[in-house]
Amino acid sequence: MSAIDQAHYRQVLGHFPTGVTVVAGLDGDEPVGLAVGSFFSLSIAPALVGFCVGKSSKSWARMEGAGSFCVNVLGADQEDVCRVFATSGEDKFSSIGWRPAESGAPLIEGVLAWIDCDLDAVHDGGDHVIVVGAVRGLDIG
Repeated sequence: MSAIDQAHYRQVLGHFPTGVTVVAGLDGDEPVGLAVGSFFSLSIAPALVGFCVGKSSKSWARMEGAGSFCVNVLGADQEDVCRVFATSGEDKFSSIGWRPAESGAPLIEGVLAWIDCDLDAVHDGGDHVIVVGAVRGLDIG
């Protein structure tokens, strides 16, 4: 099998529409988050969700140790929120309203839905990791 051109790979797979979430957690007392387009439902019983994140992600490295995270499902009118979390930067929450979910992880104001999770597993996935979360709470809005 021949090597796959990375630019062409991104171009082709970019045609697959997906929702956008912000996965948020804590680094000590500091809120940390990143935009994630690879969120998925994994299992209903037990309730598990997952997402993929690049191994080079500084945001994930900062929040992984907390052992919990909140998946914030963004609406079509939250492109500005998505842009904040899709870029590198230190204080992404300076202009974003949020409150702590039961786990303490940031639950962003105005999201379509949220899923509060305990970190269940992290699996190798090439240049990414596959993160599995055990759902501890969820709701619409």
